[in-house]
Amino acid sequence: MSSSVAPAPVAVSWRPLVAACLGTFLLLVYTTIVTVALPRIGADLGSDFTALQWIVDVFTVALAGLLLGMGSLSDNLGRKRVYLAGLGTFGLATLVCGLAGSVTVLIAARAVQGIAGAAMFATILPLVGLTYHGRARARAFAVWGTVAGVGGAIGTVAGGAIAELLGWRWIFLGSLPLCAVALVLGFSSFTESERTGNRVDFPGIAAFTVAATALTYAVINGGDHGFTAPGTLIAALVAVIALVAFVFFERVSAAPMVPSSLFGTSAFVGVLVIAFGYYFAAFGAVPVLSHWLQGTTGLSPLGTSLVLTSQVMTFFFTSALISDRLHRYRPGAVLGGATVLIGLGCATAAAVLGSPGWVALLPALLLTGLGAGMVSPVFPAVAIAAVPAAFGGTAGAAANSSRQLGLALGIALCGTIYRGHGENATGGVASTMLCCAALAVLSGLVGAWLLRGHRS
Repeated sequence: MSSSVAPAPVAVSWRPLVAACLGTFLLLVYTTIVTVALPRIGADLGSDFTALQWIVDVFTVALAGLLLGMGSLSDNLGRKRVYLAGLGTFGLATLVCGLAGSVTVLIAARAVQGIAGAAMFATILPLVGLTYHGRARARAFAVWGTVAGVGGAIGTVAGGAIAELLGWRWIFLGSLPLCAVALVLGFSSFTESERTGNRVDFPGIAAFTVAATALTYAVINGGDHGFTAPGTLIAALVAVIALVAFVFFERVSAAPMVPSSLFGTSAFVGVLVIAFGYYFAAFGAVPVLSHWLQGTTGLSPLGTSLVLTSQVMTFFFTSALISDRLHRYRPGAVLGGATVLIGLGCATAAAVLGSPGWVALLPALLLTGLGAGMVSPVFPAVAIAAVPAAFGGTAGAAANSSRQLGLALGIALCGTIYRGHGENATGGVASTMLCCAALAVLSGLVGAWLLRGHRS
């Protein structure tokens, strides 16, 4: 008789996942970490509120505008190569941010951070997918999603604490050792992907980035100089022309960033609407709230961070505790309903008109954190499931790009509304949050309608 011995299971190395999670954490922390520190940065560098908005917005605009294009570029050049180049550039830009002697240098360095971040964000998940298979892949994606949520949420809290205890420059300088460790881990852990040799849609990348930047500039400049000012009108015209050019390039390109056929899928469009609306409403007003809490209510950066932590913690625990259960229900009901809930939460911030203190903001922060915690873990999977399997990566990247664009335009429009109230800062907060409420409710209803009948 012969006996067969089952082969010993191959041990799975989690070193590449650690490398991916560390890179993701660094990237997403910097989407929010400067928010609470903006007043300190402005006082130190002598900049006004408009310039401070660009410190946040230029990062998110670059990230949103280049995310899809970097995915195409990595297919052509190799994902590991593009990721490591992005991470190295991100570290150098972070160093320049920490040493910046003027707001202009800081904004420029933040733009480079955003460009490098797009290279990282576009390649991290494909690298994880190449490394792990079967159950290990599912586990790796679950861990990565949790780290991504924590990274994006913890930045607001960490930024305020660091700014008060160590100074705002340490927001950037303190992360340099982590950048170095992430670079070493990435170099030694990831396996290079095969190059596809596909063409890169450079015209589409340029047109989309110009459109996003010009539209953001038009909103911010309109708040400063009026929406009929020449600079505002020119920027708006450039945005329209660039958007039309983007649509044209995508229709005629042999290798478009986003195949035009995907926009004929109502569920895919619904996810884009949800991604834009929920991130705009839940987080676009955070710089305004930070400015109001420190300038009107007299809270310190650390105290402001602690108040905003209520949103962060609600987001985190909601995402961690019920995200698995949410996948059992219809995506339209979950994503649309949660986005409407964010809108209702934003509307409760009108309570500051009767009680201008941080306590009046708590219901808004808790409800928006709850709603965002429901949307965030669900919408990427729905985006991928909404299109043919061959376009799953593109759909996921497009959804993330829409989310970042929502944040960039949310910060711009909320800042414009806030500044428009002049010395009546409390009225500015109420108007800002009501605008977010209207957009979230509309996005939730439209998204739910587009997703009707779809199952992920």
